[in-house]
Amino acid sequence: MRHHVWMDSYPTHLDKGTSRRVAVLVFDGVTMLDVSGPAEVLSKAATFGAHYELTPVSPAGGEVRTSTGMVLAGTRRFDELHDLDLAIVAGSDDLPVGPIDEELSAAARGLCSRARVVASVCTGAFVLAAIGLLDGKRAATHWRHTATLARRHPRVDVHPDAIYVRDGDVLTSAGVSAGIDLALAVVEHDHGAETARQVARELVVFLQRPGGQSQFGAATQGPAPRSAPLRALQAAIVAEPTANHSLSSMAALAAMSPRQLSRLFHEQVGTTPVRWVESVRLETAQRLLLDGYSVTAAAEKSGLGSDETLRRVFSRRVGVAPSDYRQRFATTS
Repeated sequence: MRHHVWMDSYPTHLDKGTSRRVAVLVFDGVTMLDVSGPAEVLSKAATFGAHYELTPVSPAGGEVRTSTGMVLAGTRRFDELHDLDLAIVAGSDDLPVGPIDEELSAAARGLCSRARVVASVCTGAFVLAAIGLLDGKRAATHWRHTATLARRHPRVDVHPDAIYVRDGDVLTSAGVSAGIDLALAVVEHDHGAETARQVARELVVFLQRPGGQSQFGAATQGPAPRSAPLRALQAAIVAEPTANHSLSSMAALAAMSPRQLSRLFHEQVGTTPVRWVESVRLETAQRLLLDGYSVTAAAEKSGLGSDETLRRVFSRRVGVAPSDYRQRFATTS
């Protein structure tokens, strides 16, 4: 499975050996690491001859209070900059909740129109989607909000497990720290893999982290569906993941036809009923492994059945083996 979706058709806008002009759009409540992660990568790249001129911009300029309470001072108005190589839109916890603020939308639209390449970090994808830049494109965002993004913007091809996605001249990345992955990918595109490796070594991070978002997130923790029968069905599946949850049995439990159930799942959950059941069983297996259960016991108690099935689902959905997952997440020591 490819967790880094990199479009071969991406145009090479930037000339080698020159300084890149990069603007990062920030706003009150912006997630600090969405800003500092990519900025640190691009700043550190100068040590190895890859120069990026970074400018924080905001809808009104001046001070911006971040999610941590720390203040970013001296941001410039978005319309003060022109002829940018890259515009990055950071995210915040508020963006998936409701409509995008009109001033932020206007700033994003104006800034992105001045850049050759546009990128978002985490929920910044909701801003790009709101102004139409992700229509017909592949995109990534934080695992918790992929279903919401797909539902709110059906013209966007959301990749739930991708760490970052590059489609044409638009780049999007997954949650928070994935902005570091995205920025390293930018450095590699502009200056080659060795320069990107040097930056990654300095920052003590993976150049390409193993696995995708599924190893971190829980795919079933999206917003509850509007349909009461669907909510009841989901609760029943979570309560007893080892039960028979074939499409026909789920449809009978929800008192609707399999076709109607599939349609409602797609509209309100953003996936198929069968895939959602697999997600529940996968998350159950993940918890069991971290609680010390063997691979065999985790497979049986989660409803996945056999060791082979569990390993196959882990490989396809998580990108790592069950034993590697347990070693990576069970403890910090």
